[in-house]
Amino acid sequence: MPTLEPHATVLCISLCGSLSAYKMRAMKPRELTIRGLILGALITTIFTAANVYLGLKVGLTFASSIPAAVISMAILSAVKDSSILENNIVQTVASAAGTLSAIIFVLPGLVIVGWWTGFPFWQSFLICVSGGVLGVLFTIPLRRALVTTSDLPYPEGVAAAEVLKVGSGTRGETKDETGEAREGLVAVTLGAIASGGFAIVTATRIAAAEVTGFLRLGALASSGYNIAWSLALLGAGHLVGLSVGMAMLTGLITAWAIAVPILTSMTPAADGVSLAAHTTMIWRTQVRFIGAGAIGIAAIYTLARLTKPVIGGLVSTLAASRAKGTRDDLDRDLSPQWILVLTAGCMIIAGWLAFSFVKSTVLAPHALTLTLIAVPFVLLGGFLIAGICGYMAGLIGASNSPISGVGILSILLGASAFAIAVTPTEQTRPALVAFALFVTAIVFACATISNDNLQDLKTGQLVGASPMRQQIALIVGVAAGAAVIPSVLNLLAKAYGFAGAANVGVVAPNPLPAPQATLISALAQGVIGGNLEWKMIGIGALVGVGLIVLDTTLGAMKKLRIPPLAVGIGIYLPMSATFAVVIGASISHWYDRRARLARNPERAERLGTLVASGLIVGESLWGVINAGLIVGFAKDAPIGLVPENFVLAPWLGLLGFVGLIVWLYGWMLRKSAAAGS
Repeated sequence: MPTLEPHATVLCISLCGSLSAYKMRAMKPRELTIRGLILGALITTIFTAANVYLGLKVGLTFASSIPAAVISMAILSAVKDSSILENNIVQTVASAAGTLSAIIFVLPGLVIVGWWTGFPFWQSFLICVSGGVLGVLFTIPLRRALVTTSDLPYPEGVAAAEVLKVGSGTRGETKDETGEAREGLVAVTLGAIASGGFAIVTATRIAAAEVTGFLRLGALASSGYNIAWSLALLGAGHLVGLSVGMAMLTGLITAWAIAVPILTSMTPAADGVSLAAHTTMIWRTQVRFIGAGAIGIAAIYTLARLTKPVIGGLVSTLAASRAKGTRDDLDRDLSPQWILVLTAGCMIIAGWLAFSFVKSTVLAPHALTLTLIAVPFVLLGGFLIAGICGYMAGLIGASNSPISGVGILSILLGASAFAIAVTPTEQTRPALVAFALFVTAIVFACATISNDNLQDLKTGQLVGASPMRQQIALIVGVAAGAAVIPSVLNLLAKAYGFAGAANVGVVAPNPLPAPQATLISALAQGVIGGNLEWKMIGIGALVGVGLIVLDTTLGAMKKLRIPPLAVGIGIYLPMSATFAVVIGASISHWYDRRARLARNPERAERLGTLVASGLIVGESLWGVINAGLIVGFAKDAPIGLVPENFVLAPWLGLLGFVGLIVWLYGWMLRKSAAAGS
């Protein structure tokens, strides 16, 4: 199969640089190939469908880069001239498309509020493409600031790189005189088997995947806990390190030991409402907005600090674009000319979408005004969100990044701007709500891709890939995902429907909860209806300011930093998505201290990174398979062997979680000792 370079279209040739650069590149391993792009697009279909369903079902999506890397390694290993760079392109395409599926946190809102009855293909496709490509373009000037010169951990990017390196070593691409590649393959495999196997056991319900409880604190106050026995999240915690882990623990304590007890004591439960339902409602409708406010302030502060390196990145991009074709392309991005052309094209599409949407409603007399607000909102809001999401993904990983919090901030700002421009009336209010959701969907598509893009570029940096070629692959991935998402959404809308929607003609009795889309729709209605409670967001903003002062003080004292953004994330995300990360970060700190005492500390620490990567791989792959089983059998637990309330399940879950941790870290320590002897 020929590479893309000599057979590309005029556009791709222009994007990839001069012809002389390609001739030099031909001497290196194949990277951007037609078969790699096709394979990535095919993998996309599976991961996108799985992510769309799971996101609508439980409100969470998974990053598809690592499973895609594993699958591409398995397939391309049968091809003699495949390389680690080509594998990286495959995972780049698939991960971009997989992460674009997070658009379901906003887009179903148009059905939930009753504006759409389905998902028009071309409108949905163009929303995803215009926003997604902007997400790629906006993160290009951020690459040097957030990837090349940054000390952000990028847990999933590092994990994907380690998986690709292991595959490279076992294929014989690189020398393995010390046996590290073989040992690394064993480490990744053990981690994957442990997490995947444990996830399968929890899917049978024999062992519980999580434990949940609620308790009273005095006469009126209450709190709760929801701990997930997730080895993938533990692996992510190992990779992000102690500082982020402790910051998330601070967020958990702030939410569940302070905010929830205070607010439940101030808001007694209504008659007939259970303790669990009341406590959860207070966290979801009040405490989460404290987290959203803290995230917003921390994100603005982070972006302000990044101003200088971002400007430096822009200057470097311009300088690199003027370099001759003989320049090493390991630090070359898409040229500024193409960035401007593609950005202009996306903005024209976004403007046309906004204008045509308004013209078909009672807001038609205000079409030009609303479009002139929407276009700058997409441009400026998209760029700011690209920085926020890129930083958050670098901090804790794309899977754990609270991207729905960004959606909340976007809908609040967008809906407020539109309500100021056009005074809502009984007649225009539904159309304004729909328009706010429609425009926010474009911005959110930008957010989803920027949440993944820098993670992929980190992987590329670690394996020696070309940023420019990865950026082309990301654009291809966006197009592939955008082509799949409308059909999957229409299928699920017809089969299941969404909670809160009319759901006419739906087959299944229980609609999909679509929690984020429901929340964001309610926010749009609250802002435009003038009945939204801003108090909690304001409290969160004050908390964010306090956290910034605390973190700055700790930095000046040379103490362990507490990143404000990670604290906000700990407040905003459910405890089930963060507790295991805290455990993993703590264990990682202990293990790294032990590893430094070994004769070969670098090898010992790398072993820990590989096992943690395997933990993410195994559970992620099972997530894809289980999603297919759920859809195929139309059951929440298609391989459930015992009832949901199996009495031993919580204890078996805890025993399995702790036992596997002890076994894996014991194995790593024994291997580290043997390597140093």
